[in-house]
Amino acid sequence: MTADSDPSPESSPSERPPERPSERPSERPRVLLIEDDPALAHLFVRTLHGSGYAVDAAWTGADGERLGAANRYDAVLLDLRLPDRDGLDVLRTLRRGGCDAPVVVLTGRGADEDVVQALDAGADDYVHKPVSLSVLAARLRALLRRGRATPDTRLSLGRLVLYRLSRRVVADGRELSLTPREFALLEYLLLHLGRVASRGELLERVWQAESGSESGSESGPGPSGLTTNVVDAHVARLRAKLRRAIEDPQIRTVRGVGFRLVLDRERSAFAPRSVAGHRNAAPIRE
Repeated sequence: MTADSDPSPESSPSERPPERPSERPSERPRVLLIEDDPALAHLFVRTLHGSGYAVDAAWTGADGERLGAANRYDAVLLDLRLPDRDGLDVLRTLRRGGCDAPVVVLTGRGADEDVVQALDAGADDYVHKPVSLSVLAARLRALLRRGRATPDTRLSLGRLVLYRLSRRVVADGRELSLTPREFALLEYLLLHLGRVASRGELLERVWQAESGSESGSESGPGPSGLTTNVVDAHVARLRAKLRRAIEDPQIRTVRGVGFRLVLDRERSAFAPRSVAGHRNAAPIRE
């Protein structure tokens, strides 16, 4: 079902499967609506289409996931109660599949915990049912002004995603609980993919050492009196959390040099080699 063919309130999900979206004018924001109530979907489509949006609608979670994987949207409206699966699972699937559009969840659930779970799973906003169309439209406008996540605000490697603005980390669709220092450490490794970050560099950059101060040795004191042992301790804790949450990527150690965030397929490429600029460096190890 698309914005150019409004759903009939009397139609059932089995009678009106979603159609393949047609081409939309580039200037019209494109919204994916995943809602199983035909009357409510009909109202949403008519209202949003009349407000200048192009809307593609799906009756089920499976169809919503299919449309989300096949097309690029400016926003997603997602009902949490769907006939075939939980809306939170649909949300996680969309995020894992690379959908970076802002998501507004529609829920009749009153418990705060449901809202928290939705936001933790990757939603950007929520609206309780019964829905005020004016409030929904205002929320959409605000999200579209804010825009989708960009390479500067959303860092990812494999199924690991770090949201710099909201200070959230999602591993394989699940929220990862990190301390502020662990978050900063992971952020730095993601920002410098493709090379090894030395202990002294991490101590200076992540621990916000004074500009112009020399970094410490591998075990000696660095800026602000800290030693690189504190880097090893934080890396160990971050590595343990990553291992419990996700198989790939992981933090690998280059003995005598520092650390690198890598995917499994990249590890073998470093095993027999030394790191450039460090002739005596040992292979990456656990």
